[in-house]
Amino acid sequence: MADAVTSTTLYDGPQMAVMHFTNVSDGTGEAAVLKVDVSALTAPCDEVALAKIEYATSGMAVDILCDATTDTLLWTCPADHSGTHDFACHGAPGLKNNSGAGKTGDLRFTTRGHTAGDTYAITLWLRKKST
Repeated sequence: MADAVTSTTLYDGPQMAVMHFTNVSDGTGEAAVLKVDVSALTAPCDEVALAKIEYATSGMAVDILCDATTDTLLWTCPADHSGTHDFACHGAPGLKNNSGAGKTGDLRFTTRGHTAGDTYAITLWLRKKST
């Protein structure tokens, strides 16, 4: 079996995208699973910055990773927690992708501490960037 997951694009405009993700774990979990493929977004886009996140986790943590030869951690949604964080308030650009060699601009999720029945719901507001 595999975790029951959804990935939904709520908005995909010229400068921003909003995406919502859910997972109900069967205990398998996710390991660096592609969630945001920048090449699939509309308008030319090479990478995204995390402008805002809203999340709720039950039983497991979720690491949001910037895809590269060696993935880098962008943000962790802690286990058994919910919250909203606005990283682009007051005109700030948001959390940038600072990965190095092999940087793709994509985002991946890895779950930690997952057991059967654990869940997450995550909504990302992403600022698009083209080089």
